[in-house]
Amino acid sequence: MTDQPYPSQILQVAIPSPLRSRFDYLPPLGNSGHSAKIGQRIKVPFGPRTVVGIIIGLETRSDIAFEKLRHAYQILDESPALSPQIMALCQWTARYYHHPIGEVFSLALPAKLRQGNDIDEQKQWAWFTTEKGALINETTLKRAKKQQETLELLRQHPNGLSVATLKGLNVSLNTLKALEKKQLAEKKTVELVHHESRGLLKEPELALSEEQSSAVSQILKAAPASTTLLYGVTGSGKTEVYLQLIHQTLKEHKQALVLVPEIGLTPQTLSRFERRFNTPICLIHSGLNESERMQSWRLAQKGEAKIIIGTRSAIFTPMLAPGLIIVDEEHDLSYKQQDGLRYSARDLAVVRGNMDEIPVILGSATPALESMYNVQRQRYQLAELTQRANQAKAPTFQLLDIRQQPLNHGLSEVLVEQIKNHLDRHNQVLIFINRRGFAPVLLCQQCGWTAQCAQCETRYTLHKQPPHLHCHHCNSIKAIPRQCGSCGNTDLRPVGAGTERVEDGLKSLFPDTHLIRVDRDTTQKKHSFKEKLAAIQQGEPLLLLGTQMLAKGHHFPNVTLVAIINADSGFLSADFRGPERMSQLIIQVAGRAGRAEKQGHVILQSHQPDNPALQKLLHDGYKGLSEEILQERIDAELPPFTHAALFRAEALHNEHCHIFLEEVAEILRTNNPDQNQIEILGPVPAPMEKRAGRYRAQLLLQSKVRPPLHQLIQQNMPRIDELKTGRKVRWSLDVDPADFT
Repeated sequence: MTDQPYPSQILQVAIPSPLRSRFDYLPPLGNSGHSAKIGQRIKVPFGPRTVVGIIIGLETRSDIAFEKLRHAYQILDESPALSPQIMALCQWTARYYHHPIGEVFSLALPAKLRQGNDIDEQKQWAWFTTEKGALINETTLKRAKKQQETLELLRQHPNGLSVATLKGLNVSLNTLKALEKKQLAEKKTVELVHHESRGLLKEPELALSEEQSSAVSQILKAAPASTTLLYGVTGSGKTEVYLQLIHQTLKEHKQALVLVPEIGLTPQTLSRFERRFNTPICLIHSGLNESERMQSWRLAQKGEAKIIIGTRSAIFTPMLAPGLIIVDEEHDLSYKQQDGLRYSARDLAVVRGNMDEIPVILGSATPALESMYNVQRQRYQLAELTQRANQAKAPTFQLLDIRQQPLNHGLSEVLVEQIKNHLDRHNQVLIFINRRGFAPVLLCQQCGWTAQCAQCETRYTLHKQPPHLHCHHCNSIKAIPRQCGSCGNTDLRPVGAGTERVEDGLKSLFPDTHLIRVDRDTTQKKHSFKEKLAAIQQGEPLLLLGTQMLAKGHHFPNVTLVAIINADSGFLSADFRGPERMSQLIIQVAGRAGRAEKQGHVILQSHQPDNPALQKLLHDGYKGLSEEILQERIDAELPPFTHAALFRAEALHNEHCHIFLEEVAEILRTNNPDQNQIEILGPVPAPMEKRAGRYRAQLLLQSKVRPPLHQLIQQNMPRIDELKTGRKVRWSLDVDPADFT
C-alpha cells in the first residue's frame, strides 16, 4: 500500500465477473466521490468493456498505485439501489458459498438495472375498468367468458392491477386488449398505493382449528428473529395459517415475502391471496419479462407491494419494511440452485430473517431432514398440524405385491378394478409414475443390446408420440432403430413403463373416460399446464396421469384414489438421500387424495413390499421414517450431521478432470492445519461419469464442524483459481450439495 494520501475517496466496486476480487476506482471526473454511497450502481471501465457494478466500500487508500487507478464513468443512482439489508445478505452469500461477489450482486438486481437503466424510468403500468366497464351489465359478455371474468376481477380492484399480477392470475394480454377495444378496460401508469380506509381483508378469515390457532399463537409469541418449522400433514390448512400470519404482518404496516418452489404453484397462491387481501401483491419469478420483473421489484422496494410471492431468486427482493418470510414446501429441491451460484433459497431465508430480525416460517408435510435436525438442536421451533382441516379424513394406504403378477402397461388387475370402482362413483383418479416417455429401455430380445446415448453413456428413453429415442440428460434425439445395433436382430422390445405407455393402457381399459396426462412432454406449450389444472378443477370424473409435477401442493378435491405405479425406485437409489426423497414424494402424491369431504385411498404397487423403509413409512408415517433415517445418518456420519462441499469438474477428456481435482486435493491437504477435522475424499468419477459428451469427476470435502471447512476453502481458493489445469475444465464448488450426481 502506498503511503501517499489520495486526493479523493477510493470506490470499491463489485463487478459481475468470475473474478473474486473487488476493484478500486477513482470517482468520476468532476466528482470528488463524496456523493458516492454504498449500494449505488456505478458504470466503470473494465478492460475494454464498460460494465455496471455496485459500490461496496469507500476508502481513502488502495493497494493499487494511484497512477494505475482508473476513473469510474458515472454513478447511476442518487440513492442506493440496494438497501443495507440486501447488501449484507449478498455479502454473506458470497462468503458462505465462496462465490465471486460481483456475480452475487448481479443476481440480486433485475436485468434492466444490471444493464444500467434508470431505476425510475420504468413506468408503473396497471389495468383499470373504464367508466363504461364499471357500469355495464356483465351478461353482455356471457359469450366471452374470459373477458367477463377479467372485467369482474378489475372491478374488484378499483386501484388497478399491475401487469405482472394479472399475468400471475392467468389473465392473457389478448383478453385485456379485447376489453380495451370494447372501451371496458384501460391501461394507465399509476402508483399502486393501498388505501387503509378500505380495510386489509376482502373476505373474512376462516375459523381456525385448535392446532392451527395454537400454531399461529406460537409463531406470534416467538422471538422476532425466530425460525419455525410448520410441520403439517397434507390438507391440514397450512395456507390458512400463512394467511392469518400475513394479516398480522400487514396490520403492523410491514411486508411479507412468500416463496414457492415452482412457477406452476404461483397462480393458485396468488389467487388465494388476492381473494383474501385488499392490498397490492407482486410476483417475482422467471416467467415474467424484464419489464414486469422490474416493476414488481420496484413496487417491493418502495413498499407499495405489501405481499411478494416468488420463486427461488425472490429471496433477494428488497422490502422497505420487511415483516415476515414464508417458505412453502421447504423440502423441495427447487429451492437449491444447481448451477452458477449454487445457493439454497430456504437457507438464505433463515439468514435473512436473522439479519432483518423477522420471523421465518418453513412449511411442509414432509420436512427436509436438515430442518428436522435443526428442530432437534432447538435452532428452530416446531409447530405441528397433525389433522386435516374441516374434519377431512386422512387417506388409507394399500400396498400391492406385484411380484409374479401380470401387468397391463404397468397396471395390475387389482389396481384396474379399484380405478373402475372410483370412476363409477363419479370421482377422479390420479395415477402417478415418475418416468416420462413410453419405456425407459429399448432391448434386443436376442442378445440383450440396449439403445445407448453415446454422449451420456446411458440408455435412451423410447417415446411414441412422436416416435423417437430421447436422452433426458443431454436432450439428444434419434430415430428408433429397425434392428439391433449389435447382432442385427429386428426383435426390439420396450422394457418398463413411462407415462406414454401407461396412458395407452388406461385408454384401452377406460375408452369412455376423459384422461389428462401431465408431464414435461405435454406441458411445453404456453399455458398448457394451467389449462390442464383448470380442467381438473371442474370436478368431472376423469383419469389424471402424471409425474411429480402433480405432487407439489395442488388441490384436487374430487380425487379419491391415488395410484403409485412404482413405489420402489427411490428406495433403491445409489444416493443416500434416495429414501428420504422417495418417501417425501409418496406422501406428497398421496396427499392429493381425499382433500374434501370424500375419503381418499392410496395404492402403492411394489416389487419389494418387504422393503424396511417402505414398511416403516406406511406404519409410522413420514415422521417415524425420518427419525430412523436421521439415526442412520448419525451412524454413517452423513449430512446433516456432517457438513460437505463438493468440487465438480467436467471436460472433453477424462484425464483433465482428474488432474485438476488431484491438484486441488493436494493444495487442500498440504494447507489443511487439522487433518483430523476435515476429510478430503477423491477425486472420483461422478455417478454419471459422462453427460452431454463431457466427462465428469468430483472431490468431496466433509467435516463434522462447519467453520474449519469454510476456513480451509477460503484460504486456498486463490491458489485453486490460479491452477493452469483449471483452464482445461469447467469446475464449480457446491457448498451443502443437494445431490452428488
